[in-house]
Amino acid sequence: MRKNIYYAVIISLLFFTNVSYAQLIPVLGSQRAGTAMGQFLKIGVGGRAASMGEAFVAVANDASALYWNPAGITQLEKKQVIFSHTNWPVGVRHDFLGYVHPLGGTSTIGLSFTALHTDDIEETTEFQPLGTGNFVSFGDIAIGLTFARKMTDRFSVGLTLKYVDENIAELHARNFFIDFGTFFWTGLGSTRFAVSVINFGTNMEPSGTLTLRDGTEISKFQDFSPPTVFRIGFAGEIIDTESNKITTSIQLNHLNDNAETFNFGVEYWWHSIVALRGGYRANVEEESFTFGAGLALPLNLVDLNMDISYADFGRLGNASRLSAILKF
Repeated sequence: MRKNIYYAVIISLLFFTNVSYAQLIPVLGSQRAGTAMGQFLKIGVGGRAASMGEAFVAVANDASALYWNPAGITQLEKKQVIFSHTNWPVGVRHDFLGYVHPLGGTSTIGLSFTALHTDDIEETTEFQPLGTGNFVSFGDIAIGLTFARKMTDRFSVGLTLKYVDENIAELHARNFFIDFGTFFWTGLGSTRFAVSVINFGTNMEPSGTLTLRDGTEISKFQDFSPPTVFRIGFAGEIIDTESNKITTSIQLNHLNDNAETFNFGVEYWWHSIVALRGGYRANVEEESFTFGAGLALPLNLVDLNMDISYADFGRLGNASRLSAILKF
């Protein structure tokens, strides 16, 4: 009976997705693109989540939940450390380091650090297209502190306060943002429903002075909104035995600087040792299909999970993520 209800919910969500995709998205469109700063905050973390098409807000049961849904860290029974490295197109690198510490009882805390960096970029001009010999630095960081609590045995909430610093040449843009999430076990088998809002805050405005080639100095710049993302998702296991486990997830994303997207993900575990994953992101121009694998290794003092994902960015090349999680 519960399995039939689960299938009915999935079919209903898929129907809603198709209707929304056909009717709403063309209206909302991508006319909002380019209206937010701090784009590095939208780069997902963790090879596991990325290979599931980033449909992870209603899964969020490892340390990468610090990014996807802060309420999800209440599912962790052990302390966890995660390191995630992403090789982004055109030589850009994205790193995420996180730590989750259950306090016992109903509360859990976490700490995270995110960095986007690349080699110095050589300046080019109309008359010197091969480079002027001057180099520009570029790098972004974010530091987050998370607190989550189980309100009941089925409902959790989480909140992250994070400091963001975006650096472009001589300019810096700094601000504080909030991530908020909820996680709810429906009581229908293993199904759960989750909502998160990330990067919520006031506008960012670059500070500093930019000197043009003619000596003109500019110190007043336009402010831009943060890249706020609203996610709502539903997930559950369609098979859950000692030797085989299959998790499916569906997710709707509303972005304040782009069109709505839909994510679908599936994960298969064999004997809780080897995992295969796949995902699809609808209404995106790049990185639509994703896939990856994982390996769980029980060691003497800790448990180690290794995950890798791959995504095709078309004309921009490929993006791969490698992450490791230590549980102790």
